[in-house]
Amino acid sequence: MKIVGLSGSKVGSKTRTAMDYTIKTVTEKYPNIDVTLIDLAEYDVQFSDGRNYLEYEGDTKYVAQSLMEADAIIIGTPIFQASIPATLKNIFDLLPINAFRDKVVSMLVTAGSSKHYLIVEQQLKPILTYMKAQIVQTYVFIEEKDFYQKEITNDDVFFRIDRLAEDTVILTETYTNIREAKEAEYGF
Repeated sequence: MKIVGLSGSKVGSKTRTAMDYTIKTVTEKYPNIDVTLIDLAEYDVQFSDGRNYLEYEGDTKYVAQSLMEADAIIIGTPIFQASIPATLKNIFDLLPINAFRDKVVSMLVTAGSSKHYLIVEQQLKPILTYMKAQIVQTYVFIEEKDFYQKEITNDDVFFRIDRLAEDTVILTETYTNIREAKEAEYGF
């Protein structure tokens, strides 16, 4: 199984802090799983211009191809101006419509206000559904007050991230088993 963590912003530190803990959790609990973290702040990703993702080069191709080859994706995103960052939306625009078919996608969100919890429901989940993702329904929402000096300070957040990691792996294994059983029915 291959899991890609995607930290979906070029600015700020809270999402990256939460994603680092999430990836560490997956790696420690499931050492046989291939886990990669892609932080968009570390890559020079071009704006989507409608080409097939394989026609891009450099960082853009690496990021898109890594997501396409993953069995599961954990998306970490801050909420800016009551929306997802343009860098994350650009990633979705680079990929084909069915990019997340047969993939499990879970989400971790950082925001300055509790009022932004619906951004996941109203913006992110519809995009992922359109792209055919199997969505882990519960997501981790982390507020400004849960951080202090670039560290998570709320034990409940750690518990929720641990649960998100577990749900992501279990759901991915379950969907993989279902698909393999269905394919075995064809007998060729």
